[in-house]
Amino acid sequence: MASVPPDRPATSRPLDAPARTPLQAQIVARFTALITSGRLPAGARVPSLRTLATELGVARGTVQAAYDRLVGEGLLEARGPAGTFVAAVTTGSAPARTQALRASPSAAPDADPLLDLDAPHPPALRMGLPALDAFPRKLWSRLVGRQARAMGTAALLKPEPAGLPRLREAIAVHLHRARGVAAQAGQVFIVPGYEAGLALTVAALLRAGDTAVVECPGFPPTPRLLGRLGLQVVHAPVDGEGLQVGPVRQQAPGARLVVVTPTHQSPGGMALTLARRRALLDWAAHDGPWIVEDDYDGEYHFRGPPLPALKSLDRDGRVIHAGTFSKVLFPGLRLAYVVVPPACVPAFEAAARTTAHGGCPSLTQAVVADFIEQGHLGRHVRRMRTLYAQRRAWLAEALAPLAPRGVRTVLGDGGMHLLIELPAGSDDRACARRAQAAGLGVLPLSAWRGQGTGPPALLAGFTNITSATVARQLVEGLGVAIG
Repeated sequence: MASVPPDRPATSRPLDAPARTPLQAQIVARFTALITSGRLPAGARVPSLRTLATELGVARGTVQAAYDRLVGEGLLEARGPAGTFVAAVTTGSAPARTQALRASPSAAPDADPLLDLDAPHPPALRMGLPALDAFPRKLWSRLVGRQARAMGTAALLKPEPAGLPRLREAIAVHLHRARGVAAQAGQVFIVPGYEAGLALTVAALLRAGDTAVVECPGFPPTPRLLGRLGLQVVHAPVDGEGLQVGPVRQQAPGARLVVVTPTHQSPGGMALTLARRRALLDWAAHDGPWIVEDDYDGEYHFRGPPLPALKSLDRDGRVIHAGTFSKVLFPGLRLAYVVVPPACVPAFEAAARTTAHGGCPSLTQAVVADFIEQGHLGRHVRRMRTLYAQRRAWLAEALAPLAPRGVRTVLGDGGMHLLIELPAGSDDRACARRAQAAGLGVLPLSAWRGQGTGPPALLAGFTNITSATVARQLVEGLGVAIG
């Protein structure tokens, strides 16, 4: 194999093809380690897609997907025809960032294989994946074709950093109707995924060394990304009412950021109570932390209408509302958004021009704008709400016979997954490994706890269960894995 140029240290050594970790994830882990250790310095140009794909012997799309993730995490910066470079915010003169990476277990560059939420072919019971069989593909194809045929010169240029104005307006209107969020189009910023939105928020509002609070248990990529961005991460406990605001306010009085999932806690499933919401907003108003409201599946509520967004209660301009189309449409879309307070718009505009993600394809944004404006999104969400309630019931019914073995099913009021509590003393990681070896995509709750502890449980998605018979078959295999 050709020698590796000195400005590309170790980027081209062979990947481990037989490993269970996907090739894309191996590339991401390799570049993350090289960048955070300083072996790939800020400003260094990384290999082109074609060059690295050839050197590694992988598909160009695999490298593209890996680079997209690294760009979304703020580690790389796409500069159009000039190439892709190591982002200036990742290394160099930021000792606090390096210290945070070394000190925080959540910031380790090597992700737990039991938490591979980006597997290219997610198996049965995988959480976070919408019902792919129910997506209106024919309608979507017509919209794509119409936009492609009407595509003008503007669509061929580099997309606007903040997003297509028509899509920003459509999202603002949709959120006002569906989630009670009152915002102007200029407050909406389009990003290629939730993590890119979080990175944009940090770039606009925070500095290296600031303290960020995350839920425990909580979405694992959140503390990992915040650690990589140089923040000190504090894991705050949750209970049946959501984030315990009082204790964490005392534990981290100088926190500059709080990331919460108030509508449907990830992964517990409970909603943040009104009293806790008011306490959180009061903390933000008096002590100044920004609140990122991760509304990842707030549309799916099975007992009454969806809860209003936390941002709809924000009177002091402290809440950044983060949403994604990955859960309501499909994850391959790579399209999300953040809605920011009016006073923060200039800071986000400046950050959007300089951060690494480089904007989202104009054609994709135009198609999503059509989908929203023509009422298809609202109708699709309503259909999925009914469908998911049925599929959740199928899985819960199939799990019921395991109750005598000490297995308990926990149903929240909404969401796209449920919690399966295991008998005391069980090893949920071992159970998850056995289940995954059998083709079931359940995840262990213990891997979501960060520094916390708690009873063993599994997380199981129900959105792609197509019948009661399929649910019983899946649970039969799961029962074997539980032992």
